[in-house]
Amino acid sequence: MSSIWRRAARIAGVAAASVVRDYLKQPRVSTRAKRGGPIPRRSRPDAGARGAVAPRASSGEQQVQAASLETTEYDVARLGLPAFSYSPQHDDQPDPGEVVWTWVPYEDDPQQGKDRPVLVLAREGAGLVVAQMTSKDHDRDRADEARFGRHWVDVGSGAWDARGRESEVRVDRMLWVDPSAVRREGAALDPARYAEVAAAMRAFHG
Repeated sequence: MSSIWRRAARIAGVAAASVVRDYLKQPRVSTRAKRGGPIPRRSRPDAGARGAVAPRASSGEQQVQAASLETTEYDVARLGLPAFSYSPQHDDQPDPGEVVWTWVPYEDDPQQGKDRPVLVLAREGAGLVVAQMTSKDHDRDRADEARFGRHWVDVGSGAWDARGRESEVRVDRMLWVDPSAVRREGAALDPARYAEVAAAMRAFHG
């Protein structure tokens, strides 16, 4: 009989130890949770900090952003010439008579383009009518340019070009630009030069 009792006690001890191990493996609930308090939550690894400042876009990213905004051909034949008005202001906003930088699409592929200086000619609706500029001297190939329908007028040099190069404004092509697509301002064109551009536009487009 004594051996039977010893065997039963051994079995009971093993069972008790198994119950203890199972209990210790169970997740514990905090006393706050038992009392109805909130259970602490683990922070999500993909959650960004509130109020974090987004990194500043690089120059290339700014050009891509500008390209995504609306820049279209200004149809003079359908809309007529814009109301030319020389009115530059020192207000960090693009105004007629100022040279600014924006995305200019290529004529043969409007999906492609280049960030370049333009002369703001006028305000039109919620946007701006501008004309592209270049520092290339087209006096030397004026006939070739005219054969391809491109016509330019000299506007001299100004603070918009750090190298002080002479610039020209294209008079046969105008663009409508969203003001938010303007990346930066250069300087104001001389009012006499602006008047010459406006006169060239009127003469070319009739």
